[in-house]
Amino acid sequence: MADSQPSVAGESRRDADGAAPSPGGSRLVRAVFVVLGTLFVVLGIIGIVVPVLPTTPFLLLAAACFARGSQRCYEWLLANPASGPLIREWQQHRAIAWRTKIYAIALMSATLAASIVFFVEPVWLKALLAATGVALALWLARVPSRDRPRAPRRPQ
Repeated sequence: MADSQPSVAGESRRDADGAAPSPGGSRLVRAVFVVLGTLFVVLGIIGIVVPVLPTTPFLLLAAACFARGSQRCYEWLLANPASGPLIREWQQHRAIAWRTKIYAIALMSATLAASIVFFVEPVWLKALLAATGVALALWLARVPSRDRPRAPRRPQ
């Protein structure tokens, strides 16, 4: 089995079957990873109802923490019908479902627009929110989607 040290950009190494690394390290380190994973799951759940919080990155972080802290929690997260497919798609293909991306960009745009127009007064803060929203939307749009609908070819 591959060692559980993070590789480039904090990605976990995997064995030939694509399995996550088994938990290792001291009990304290594993406990910290379980606590962090639980925190990220809670933030992800809150992100379902609060559009400003992105659900997907928090669930991916939770999976990474659970993979290092608790195999049982990691398997529970992967078995969950709401989070499992999303996490597996990211782990296997480094992709996010097309509908998920569109939904996330639309909700983020609407929430940031409402915040900028109705709630934030300083112009510099409005500009910062707008720039952050554009940067996040561009990043998310650039993440591959294997299920992206293709435009039909025109007959020649």
